[in-house]
Parts: sequence; structure tokens; C-alpha cells
Amino acid sequence: MTKDSAAIYFEGIYEDIPEELLDIRDEARASDVPIIRSSAGALLRFFIRTRKPDRILEIGSGTGYSALTMWEASGRSAQITTIEKYEKRIPKARENFEKYGAAESIELLEGDASDILKKLDGPYPFIFMDAAKGQYLNFLPDIMRLLSPGGMLVSDNILQDGDALRSRYAVRRRDRTIHARMREYLYELAHNEELETLFLEDGDGISVSIKKER
Repeated sequence: MTKDSAAIYFEGIYEDIPEELLDIRDEARASDVPIIRSSAGALLRFFIRTRKPDRILEIGSGTGYSALTMWEASGRSAQITTIEKYEKRIPKARENFEKYGAAESIELLEGDASDILKKLDGPYPFIFMDAAKGQYLNFLPDIMRLLSPGGMLVSDNILQDGDALRSRYAVRRRDRTIHARMREYLYELAHNEELETLFLEDGDGISVSIKKER
């Protein structure tokens, strides 16, 4: 059984996504808008339901599907701040938040996360990173400042469709900078003395980091 067929099989067993949220997911897929994979969505729901964070920070809104997934998993009680730079996706995200009745609970900040993160105040007990992969390392100092002790950082797509596992010489020249930055990011997560990190192969790779309590 391949990873893809296993993901489809397990998705059919445990998926309990509300119909209106499925509509948002399917619309994004039909429009070729990148959204979290089913396995990543299942992990997010599990983490949110078991850890019960009251505040969530997301870097990379897309059209709002992952933020709504987390909000639904929180019992519609968490306050979520999500950041999106790509202007064409922002109106659709706002529309989806309104349609889903989440506009008062999900704050969408428009602009470059590198600038916005510096202006935010923590702590956030849960942070989900799903933005430009070459920027993960640049975001990390502010993420560490904003993440609460004992808080969880989840980073999606860390394998970059398998590129992160290859030699830099096996990666297209134009992608080598992103390849190097992602490898640096993963090394930092693994060796940062403030974090305990687990790497998962689910989907396109996910890292789960817990900030140690002092």
C-alpha cells in the first residue's frame, strides 16, 4: 500500500469534517489553491482537540481552510490570528470566514509575515506554520518569542515534495536556496535547546515542536 492510498483509506475512517468546511476544501482543490493535505488536517484536529489552545497563530492563510479546521476543532472557541501575503487569496479567505460564521474569532492580517510577526504580542500556545518555505528560518526568532512555554509549533511541508531529502546538486538550481534554508530550519529545530522536536513523514512532512518550560 502506498502512502497516498493509506492516507485515503484512513481519511475515510476518521474524517468528521462538517459539510460546509468540506465545500471550502473542495473548492480550493478545484481551483488548484494549495491547502493542507488530509493527514495534516487530521493532525491539526487531533492536536487542537487534545491541547485545547485558547489562542492560535497561523502563518499562511491561503483561502482560510486550515484556520477554519483549527477553529472547528477547538469547539469554535479559540481566537485565531492568521497572516496572508498573497493578495488574490485574501478576499476569498475573508469570504469563507464570514460564510462559516468565524469572522469575529479569526483575525486575518494582510502583509508580509516578517513584518507582522515583529508587531505581535504573545503568548500563543499553538502556532501553525504553512507559508513560504524559504522563510521558515527567518520567522523562527519571532515564533520563539511568541510561543508560550509548553506551547506547540507545527510546521507543514518540510520535505518540499522530497527535495529536502536530496543532495543540493540533485535539486534544480533555482530551488537550491530554498532547499538550503529548509535544511537549516530543520537542523535548528532539532538542535534548538529550547525545543523538543519530532519529524513526521505524513503528507509532505510535518515537524512538531514543543517549547520547553523553564
